[in-house]
Amino acid sequence: MPQLAEEQLAQGLRLPVNALDYAILIVYFLVVLGIGFAVRRSVRTSLDFFLSGRSLPAWVTGLAFVAANLGATEILGMAANGAQYGAYTVHWYWIGAIPAMVFLGLVMMPFYYGSKVRSVPEFLLHRFGPASHLLSSVIFAVASVLIAGVNLYAMAIVLQALLGWPQWVAIVVAAFFVLAYITLGGLSSAIYNEVLQFFVILAALIPMTVIGLKRVGGWGGLRHSLSARHGDDFLSAWGGTGIGHPNSLGANWLTIVLGLGFVLSFGYWTTNFAEVQRALSAKNLSAARRTPLIAAFPKMLIPMVVVLPGLIALVMEPALGRTGSGLSYNDAIPVLMRDLLPNGVLGLAVTGLLAAFMAGMAANVSSFNTVFTNDIWAAYVRRGRPDAYYLSTGRWVTAAGVLAGMGTAFIASSFSNIMNYLQTLFSFFNVPLFCVFIIGMFWRRATAAAGFWGLLSGTVAAMVNYFGLYRQGVLDIPSDQGANFVSAIVAFVVGGLVMVTVTLFTRPKPAASLVGLVYGTSSPGMQPPPEAGDDAWYRRPALLGWGAVLLAALCYVPFSL
Repeated sequence: MPQLAEEQLAQGLRLPVNALDYAILIVYFLVVLGIGFAVRRSVRTSLDFFLSGRSLPAWVTGLAFVAANLGATEILGMAANGAQYGAYTVHWYWIGAIPAMVFLGLVMMPFYYGSKVRSVPEFLLHRFGPASHLLSSVIFAVASVLIAGVNLYAMAIVLQALLGWPQWVAIVVAAFFVLAYITLGGLSSAIYNEVLQFFVILAALIPMTVIGLKRVGGWGGLRHSLSARHGDDFLSAWGGTGIGHPNSLGANWLTIVLGLGFVLSFGYWTTNFAEVQRALSAKNLSAARRTPLIAAFPKMLIPMVVVLPGLIALVMEPALGRTGSGLSYNDAIPVLMRDLLPNGVLGLAVTGLLAAFMAGMAANVSSFNTVFTNDIWAAYVRRGRPDAYYLSTGRWVTAAGVLAGMGTAFIASSFSNIMNYLQTLFSFFNVPLFCVFIIGMFWRRATAAAGFWGLLSGTVAAMVNYFGLYRQGVLDIPSDQGANFVSAIVAFVVGGLVMVTVTLFTRPKPAASLVGLVYGTSSPGMQPPPEAGDDAWYRRPALLGWGAVLLAALCYVPFSL
């Protein structure tokens, strides 16, 4: 975008913030640092720093689990998706999140938590060996830095437009505070701040959604306006998704169910360490299993304050996403903030948006420092050092992760919809990992060599499909999201086929070494009896899990009529 156009865009979105708004923002920053200093006293070992000493209750880890995902990329990206794709965006939640979160809690957490691993790559070390462990660790580290950069870039663009801050100032300020509170208090500081950020974000989004919905004439007025401009299918979750039927998403029901609902969704929620790390910090197995299940309930309601504002913004500002308008789909939330919110509430909204940026970045930085320190540095570079050494290393790696995130922030600039960029990364990195995990957990015969080559081939296949076929025009797919769904399916199928083929020609690990790592081989202490209070009926994982799946299915009803 030319410099003049950038200045006009920034001026058009500039918010009339006053001293009250800045006071709210300053108080928030002080509270964030206060939490870091308060938690610092409890950090004595590397386990305290990286996994909160495995001591946190389920309600804290559950809220942190959903808040870690409710970053600015989620808020801006899903609002952008709502404006660009309409009601199809709800699939990212009700079929693209809830079933996978339930699967993680009911099926996979006993393996993660019961095996006492400190990270997702460490599980692969026990199941497949050093080669798969190192490859997955490098993939995690790269993906974490790239995603942290997305948060920083999005934040810089928005704060430049809304407050007039230069991009570098916005990046440095947010990065400094994230670096400060994670370096001070480690994962505990990140988690407690994420719980705070969850409520701050909701306090910012709910008033904006309510006021916006009232401005466009309620749900009936919104539906009438959008149907008149974009057709009835725009507000239908499944309308127009028949095979061969063109739609704005560029995907049919089969690619939605398989590409998003299975491989992308399960690949992200069950193997993404930025999420799983919150469950691993829980005080016991029962709390760890309930972490994603508790998170599933607020997660299924997030579309009401994220996707719905994107639809409202499209009615209030029809120029969103139009060529030459100066407004991209990513501007949906900033447009509503500019047009709807009075001072005071405006300051809360800016604070909520900044909290979202920091939550998303902190989740990826805290997972990066854990994986790099434990799975790369301690495992292959500096082995057998005292625990204090790794605690110190973790703090230095946190700083390196923040700086690297600042360096990768501008890679996202080529995408008008940052959610498209994130989904591309997930199809490259998370889906092949999920393929290796799911086959390794349920097939005892899968060998160490199969794990490595399955992970590598799946990652390469997704990149070849996206860059070599879709970007070069070989595949006729009408949207980036549709291409991501196809890349995810290709990554899973290729990785799975390679794993099966390599397994048939290589020697499996001894059965005794697979106890607690493969389904049906639980060790005696892997699933201990629930502690006092955890056996209450309302805390039973099966009830929570299936209840969440049922409610998610019912959420589709208003968008299927």
